[in-house]
This record gives sequence, C-alpha cells and structure tokens, in this order.
Amino acid sequence: MNTEAVGVPARSPSPTAERMRRHRERRRKGLRYFRVELRVTQIDLLVAKGYLEHKERDDPGALQRAIDLFISDAFWTLERDT
Repeated sequence: MNTEAVGVPARSPSPTAERMRRHRERRRKGLRYFRVELRVTQIDLLVAKGYLEHKERDDPGALQRAIDLFISDAFWTLERDT
C-alpha cells in the first residue's frame, strides 16, 4: 500500500530548521561557525595579498572564501613553524 500523498507539494524547511541542519552538518565535519567583523582596511589587505579580487570586495561569498583561504594559510604557517 502506497501512503505517499499524491499531488501535494513538499514543504521547504523553515529557516530555523535549515539553520539547525547546517549547524549539525558543520559539527559532524568538526567545524565551528564564527562571525567575523572586518575593517575596510583589512578587506584592502585581502585584495593586496591576492586573497580577494578588487571587484569582489562587496560580494559576501567571495569575502567568505578569501577569509577561509587566509585563515587556512595562517594555520598552515603556524603548523609548519611548530
């Protein structure tokens, strides 16, 4: 016997449920989420050092990737020096 509803669209998860799903996924991967405030001068440094393209300085996704790469490089340097 098929108990699936026919013709009823699946509801998308609520924003709260989606946030919790992402939180649990990060925890499974051993990751933590932190919010970071940057000064304009720090964004300028990310551009100057090649982590971010100048035209992408207002793109949140590009900033996230630049910060991730910068932090990864910084931790690699710390690990190498210990």
